[in-house]
Amino acid sequence: MIDILLVDDETYVTESLELTIPWGELGVTTVLRAASGKEALEIMEENAVDIVVTDIRMPGMSGLDLIAEVSKRWSHIRCILLTGHSDFDYAKKAIQLQAADYILKPVNDDEFMGSVSAAITSLRDEWDEFDKYHRLLYSRKSDYKILRENLMHDLLLGREITARALREQLQQYEIHIDPEQSAVMMLIRLTGRFSSMDQQSLDLMDFAVGNIAEEVLGEQFNVWFGRGPHECLVMFLQNQDQIVAPQMDLETLRISAETFREHVIRYLQGDLSMVVTPSFPFNELTAAYRKSLGSLVLSGPEEHKIIYMDMDQALSKRPENDATQALEELYKPPVLPQLLETKQWEAAARKLNAVFDAAEQVRLSREHVYEMYLSVTNAFMYIAHKQGHLVHEIDHAGFDLLLAHQLIQSPEKLRRWATEMLAKLQEELSDQEGVQSRRHVIKQVQELVTRDTGQDLSVKMIADKVYLHPVYLSKIYKAETGEGLGDYMIRMRMERALYLLKNSNKKIYEITSELGYQNPQYFSKMFKKHYGMTPNEFRDQA
Repeated sequence: MIDILLVDDETYVTESLELTIPWGELGVTTVLRAASGKEALEIMEENAVDIVVTDIRMPGMSGLDLIAEVSKRWSHIRCILLTGHSDFDYAKKAIQLQAADYILKPVNDDEFMGSVSAAITSLRDEWDEFDKYHRLLYSRKSDYKILRENLMHDLLLGREITARALREQLQQYEIHIDPEQSAVMMLIRLTGRFSSMDQQSLDLMDFAVGNIAEEVLGEQFNVWFGRGPHECLVMFLQNQDQIVAPQMDLETLRISAETFREHVIRYLQGDLSMVVTPSFPFNELTAAYRKSLGSLVLSGPEEHKIIYMDMDQALSKRPENDATQALEELYKPPVLPQLLETKQWEAAARKLNAVFDAAEQVRLSREHVYEMYLSVTNAFMYIAHKQGHLVHEIDHAGFDLLLAHQLIQSPEKLRRWATEMLAKLQEELSDQEGVQSRRHVIKQVQELVTRDTGQDLSVKMIADKVYLHPVYLSKIYKAETGEGLGDYMIRMRMERALYLLKNSNKKIYEITSELGYQNPQYFSKMFKKHYGMTPNEFRDQA
């Protein structure tokens, strides 16, 4: 997407260029116009301009003054100068200001288009280099992150590593921790709004929490941060000046931990629970990890507090009565297996809601959440097997142990999964009367797609209109028609494009817009993938 700004006090010049140049074919999406240098600067302050084409001689701020100001404030913008005078001094000044080109009036369209095209190519080459550099940088950081976390996992799980090998790996991975000095460990579980996030979002939050830890704690401590092997974040802290203060002051540690938590709440709008160990010799970190992990597991999945293991051990003991009473809802008749066996799907959904509503009223330990998971999954397996189905035939993930580990992090995650799984069971196990209903949905979908080819439709938008989950809609559409819903939507657009290219004089960028695409290049790419030639090539042959 390229935005271009045309600047000339003689407005007929910019009007003519805007109307006569086939901007879409050049890859330009937006053409802006200004009648003075001052107006041009105001436009650039409000819009992301990529190329400026300006006359040199204008009242007030000249074109040379304008591109001088542009180069100071927006060095990435390419500038092209227009002038009615072939004065060498102008050309010299343009070269000094690193203008992309210098064109004499009256403007020749081919020359002008060649100049703009060259500027666009230059911009895209620069963007490609920038993107390549940052991808390499990100790849290097990602590799380091993986290596650091692998080393952390090995240490936490008790793998034997010689002192020399450990020191070499710490140095190689740029981890500023001294294995011969004592350290403090923090185990962190993200709670609050983090509990409802998907894995990709959680990965981003891990990164953000790590940045906050470095910023808040990095001035006083050497910090090693990463995700541990048991779905919690782990942070090692060492005093930067081991000679002056080899042992950490408890009050300093408390203040630092509270400040860190406050920053997570303020900037990421979530919360956390955390276990902080006393200072320990680094070679005893496996034992320290196991002990602190036990304290974290015993705390509820949605508790928001900091446990200091030396002083707060009593807090890890909690009354069980409230949790037990909440879980009684699971075992009140009619129980979930009975409702599923008699295909009372709405009653089963109400049962699940009642169970999770009761769970929300109390703080549950992870063990209690695990009890809920086992009870619900046993009911699902029972009915699936009784009907002659395997669970992985209904949901490809089945009841994966890694998935279970993620689900028991919070009742909210377990609730979402159980609700979705119930819907999948209902679809698979319902009688054949559902066939007609599915065919009606397919007809609705096809009518929506053929009617709205000019809109930027997505599977999710269509699913919302027919009141179904996108994954479920895609599945039944494929099962009923043999064609993926996304493929069908693309095919309909391409057939419409074929018709417009054959039966209208509309320009490529107009057809692009009519079909709901934002970028002519992307439309051209999709058309070629579908028909083996570009829209222009097809139109030439037709």
